[in-house]
Amino acid sequence: MAFSELAAWLQLSDLELIITLATVFVAGLVRGFSGFGMTALIVASLSLFLPPKELIAVAYFLELAASLMLVRGGWAIADRKIAFTLLFGNWLGYPFGIALTNWLAPDSSRFAALSVIMGLTLLQLAKVRPPSIDGLPMRLGAGLGAGLAAGLAGVGGLVVALYTLISDREPKVMRATMVLYLSLSISTGWIFLYLGGWLDALTLWRAATLLPVAVLGVFGGARLFRPSLQPFYRLFCLLLLLGLSLLGLARLL
Repeated sequence: MAFSELAAWLQLSDLELIITLATVFVAGLVRGFSGFGMTALIVASLSLFLPPKELIAVAYFLELAASLMLVRGGWAIADRKIAFTLLFGNWLGYPFGIALTNWLAPDSSRFAALSVIMGLTLLQLAKVRPPSIDGLPMRLGAGLGAGLAAGLAGVGGLVVALYTLISDREPKVMRATMVLYLSLSISTGWIFLYLGGWLDALTLWRAATLLPVAVLGVFGGARLFRPSLQPFYRLFCLLLLLGLSLLGLARLL
């Protein structure tokens, strides 16, 4: 199949397909190194020509592949208590986020979610740590917020990443916890996407086309997570959160 034919089949122009392929590869690199950020980067970058609901559905399958690649070996390293509490909160919040997305103005909900993430990230860069961060109410609240943010704006992973970074554990523990959480949440996420009417044949074809590119990016990013770079991990992730938030807000303004 010629490139132009593939683009038309996926209901994209040639230029849109080139931008999509490049974005998915970079998002895979980021996901492989940091453990999060793929969906947020894809949605923020490509929503200029594709609706966020379509992008979130496609990104779900790419996130699933990334999780299968990264979760192996992370079980023993991850903070499972945090991961499972966040997951429970996500299950509570995600259906409400999906429902709200179907009747709220999407730009308004994304603006609110991204503004909160940006503000909290700036506080972390300023080294302001809230009290009782490891308590059950805070963990459950972070999971609930992640579920709502995932359904409303496709940025639930950013909420979890921010909470994990605030906990200030070792880089390998933070990354493994985020990977484990995303792996567990993604394993059931298709149910909510299906019930919300976000899955169709075009979504599956787009995901299948982009999957090899995403896998290649994730593999490269995972190779970059080496001991010599781990001291910079937390700062990189916080700057990534800030950049993704600003990118998403810039698109809305």
